[in-house]
Amino acid sequence: MKISADFTVVPDDFAKAAAPEYRVDGVPAISFPFYIDEVAPDARYLHWAFTDPDSIPVCGFEWIHWIVANLPIDALMFDFNDSHALAIPPDFSRQMPGMIPEAVQGRNSSASHFVGRSSDASLIMRYNGPQPPDKDHDYCLHVWATKQPLPGLNQGFWLNEMFHRLREAEETPDQGVMYVTGRA
Repeated sequence: MKISADFTVVPDDFAKAAAPEYRVDGVPAISFPFYIDEVAPDARYLHWAFTDPDSIPVCGFEWIHWIVANLPIDALMFDFNDSHALAIPPDFSRQMPGMIPEAVQGRNSSASHFVGRSSDASLIMRYNGPQPPDKDHDYCLHVWATKQPLPGLNQGFWLNEMFHRLREAEETPDQGVMYVTGRA
């Protein structure tokens, strides 16, 4: 599997310099678009985590910006004649609950009691764009594809729960990783 985007630096609309109308409680809330190519032919579900390993020295843990599980591949619009068969559109995080209710989004780091920001689902269970406070950070988008949905994951699941379900899967999930930079 290959994960890509039309950028290597997260554009302003999806990150620290996002306009006020693209924010929730001051946090960038419009998710960026990306592509998923060369998915295993028997895969039926997508799952992903967008994280910031460079946040560890800043806050003491890897910041979770967005997690998704059990997104049916068939629910995505795609064109077999397109070089990017599967495209995740901009603002998918906010649109997905209405478009594909069987897919679930987990809690990001804004839900942490160490951060204590909010209990608002539109902030803690959706995309939170990069806002590195100290320097440019490198971010990781890790995508997995499986034949079956991951059991027991509901809206607001935690990242470790998804990792457990991926490990327990009867198959070895197809996977791909993309790294992008967020400007300070």
